[in-house]
Amino acid sequence: MKKIYFVLFFAVLLAGCKKASPPNIVLIMADDLGYAELGSYGQKMIETPNIDELSRKGMSFSQFYSGAPVCAPARCVLLTGKHAGHAFIRGNDEWAARGDVWDFAKAVEDPGLEGQRPIPDSVVTVAEVLQGAGYTTACVGKWGLGAPFTEGAPNNQGFDLFYGYNCQRQAHTYYPKHLWKNEEKIWLENKLIVPGTKLTEGSDPLDEASYVDYTLTEFAPDLMFDETLRFMDEQGDKPFFLYFATPIPHVPLQAPDSLVKYYTEKFGDENPYLGEMGYFPTRYPRATYAAMVSYLDNQVGRVVQKLKDLGVFENTIIIFTSDNGPTYAGGADSRFFDSAAPFSSIRGRGKGSVYEGGIRVPLIVQWPGAVLPGSTSDHPAVFYDLFPTICELAGIETEVETDGLSLLPVIRGSEHPSPHEFLYWEYPASGGQQAVRMDNWKGIRRNMFKGNLDIELYDLNSDIRETRNVAAENPEIIQKIERIMNEEHEPSEIERFKFEVLED
Repeated sequence: MKKIYFVLFFAVLLAGCKKASPPNIVLIMADDLGYAELGSYGQKMIETPNIDELSRKGMSFSQFYSGAPVCAPARCVLLTGKHAGHAFIRGNDEWAARGDVWDFAKAVEDPGLEGQRPIPDSVVTVAEVLQGAGYTTACVGKWGLGAPFTEGAPNNQGFDLFYGYNCQRQAHTYYPKHLWKNEEKIWLENKLIVPGTKLTEGSDPLDEASYVDYTLTEFAPDLMFDETLRFMDEQGDKPFFLYFATPIPHVPLQAPDSLVKYYTEKFGDENPYLGEMGYFPTRYPRATYAAMVSYLDNQVGRVVQKLKDLGVFENTIIIFTSDNGPTYAGGADSRFFDSAAPFSSIRGRGKGSVYEGGIRVPLIVQWPGAVLPGSTSDHPAVFYDLFPTICELAGIETEVETDGLSLLPVIRGSEHPSPHEFLYWEYPASGGQQAVRMDNWKGIRRNMFKGNLDIELYDLNSDIRETRNVAAENPEIIQKIERIMNEEHEPSEIERFKFEVLED
């Protein structure tokens, strides 16, 4: 069993000698939500009044980054505080050595084919540190860091409660056959419709009735949110950490009819999505995507109201972010919504890339009485900063080493700490990529699996969309970034994550 060393102390929030009780922490992480898909971050078509209210009452970060451009590694970086050059999980790994893991129907019946490669017991998560300090902990939503009954399963990584999708692949439908509650499979009243199922031959793609198989009985996001409310109800005066890892708005495009109809009336008629880019066909793809984001926004509003009803809102820190940039698949139309503005969100620039559109994400922090309402910060920060930040927010000193720096001084607005010397990413997929941000400079390596070690260089102050490679004019900057890329990459223990060009 792993050992975690910590000292718990009460943080003094206000002047005087009275010590506050440890605050509750609610970490809400959207899935594939683009930087500009919230009203408070510039979105014009999708309505997000509740999340915008978080921003009006809290602090919004303009230069915050995910730890990776796709799901599993981003979650690993967030929970462990290790950047992708040190983290155990560095890409999506379906652990295919077990068998036919991509056979959706087989995985429904066989937990041995479900889930992703597990983080080991030796890895320490922020949930374990909080749990050891007396917090009750819950993960509700999508996990992706360890298959059922492995050492990487949520209950073995610091969560008292897990409810939701253990497996990212099973989350490719919002009407699944089952979810998990801790280590118990909860069967749902949905028939099996395998992702990728197209419209019945001969059906009319303009007729809403042709899509009936994609809206079934039990909508998983409803069930997961009910469990979220139940968890908060049960805590009483005990401090809690809620990691609400919603799968929304990750495709497939499935949302409550009332919200879809609202946006259909707002946007007008549109061409259906017939499944050419995977997942499920959808009669009104743009309206459905907008409905998914607004559905999440409604849930955020209900979380805030529940905290108020329980009388714990004033002593609760709410953190809202997204795991990576917007997708190009499954009928999502990031160009229509300009989802990553001012950055590009086209394929190769959004999800799956280390360009800004793939890794720059929203971060909103609300903490009544401690965060200045309506404040903003341009302090560059990243997912691996959240581990030390959450520990300091909770009043915990820990000996767990991370790559992060606490954002508490920024959040309180009391001081402006020196930023990281650099921010680092690597991604062993989509051709193999590395990236470093150093002050205003952004260096990127692509196509590393083809042996490429050339570094593209962009000045984010003058070229936020990363369109002009100025590497040739700045050899000294390139040398510094190359050194960082070489020093921060540690060879992975997992063959799938190795870079041959870096002599792993």
